[in-house]
Amino acid sequence: MQIEEVTNLTQEKVFFDLPQKMYAKTPQWVRPMDNEIQGIFDKKANPAFKSGECTRFLLRKDSTPNSEIIGRVAVFVSEKTKNKNNDQPTGGMGFFECINDEKAAFMLFDACKKWLIERNCEAMDGNINFGGRDKFWGLLVEGFEREANYQQNYNFPYYQQFFENYGFQVYFNQYTYFRKVYGLSKVVHDKANRIFEDKNYTFENISLKNLPKYAEDFRTIYNNSFALAEGLNPMTKNEADKIMKKMKPIIDERLITFGYHLGVPVAFGVFLPELNQIFKYLNGKLDWIGKLKFVYYRFRKVCKRVLGVAFGVAKSHHGKGLDAALSVCLERETQKPNFPYTDLELNWIGDFNPPMIKLMQNLEFTICKKHITYRKLFDENKVFVRHAIRSYS
Repeated sequence: MQIEEVTNLTQEKVFFDLPQKMYAKTPQWVRPMDNEIQGIFDKKANPAFKSGECTRFLLRKDSTPNSEIIGRVAVFVSEKTKNKNNDQPTGGMGFFECINDEKAAFMLFDACKKWLIERNCEAMDGNINFGGRDKFWGLLVEGFEREANYQQNYNFPYYQQFFENYGFQVYFNQYTYFRKVYGLSKVVHDKANRIFEDKNYTFENISLKNLPKYAEDFRTIYNNSFALAEGLNPMTKNEADKIMKKMKPIIDERLITFGYHLGVPVAFGVFLPELNQIFKYLNGKLDWIGKLKFVYYRFRKVCKRVLGVAFGVAKSHHGKGLDAALSVCLERETQKPNFPYTDLELNWIGDFNPPMIKLMQNLEFTICKKHITYRKLFDENKVFVRHAIRSYS
């Protein structure tokens, strides 16, 4: 077997196409959109390159130039995050794919380790993204029978053994939660009704005709909710506008609700149609044919699942039942004609976030998938420390 670094367009195409070959008989895997994966490795498109660098490796079955590709991986490091909240300088690896051969997997891991050591790293996280945690983050270890959600990793079960045998340890667990969009219990309805009876609170669905207004409302709530307690930077107006602009083509106004107290925005529930239920028909291509297919399958209403992408309540309104009220607002939409959605899944929540896990339990969600973010210490004599538990007191 032989490792080679991706340095030309031919190798890059092989890197992108390998998963299609490997998962050809796995219906739960949905090919990510090519332009989105390509964008992660594009220095002009991915802002992570401003403070970091990345390379990719392919693994050939033998040393002959045209031998079969049996694995791939990306490795990256960012000066912005290398030392942030870490006991040691830490890089990352991701987009790992490999045949069921531990020696092959370890060759790919070793290539990543060597590359990171050369850049003064003492640990690496995987299987993660070169960028934000909101997409392509974590190794799937439970829920293989369920179709992958948009921008969520799907992989073979045997990968877990590769990571753990190599010495990766659990840095944190990631849980994807599920429930039906209808059928909330009396307990949840009672909490919501107490809010609805308070005339100081009002709720409304987003309107595509007034997106700048809702972008600003979103920013206001975000900056007054958990975000700043988590150490994140305040959202700027420009960032909020970009988020709304990006979501606009897929927004279903029935799925996004804002809550107000005396006219001031204090809560949002942002849910979107689960795009992989459409993208699975596009084979990663969003060319003109792909766009026609997208319109066709959206018109056919093949999407029955909703993905929760953001949920926020201003800190001064925590514990008052706004979470229940937003859930009931969504449930009410299911009672209207031609509502196509039946299932609801949420973007992952880390086990370092007990308040959000408690909230999911209160709203009657159950865990349907589990991913793990692993960390490998290069010096195995050092004490391994898991991700810190967050507190919002």
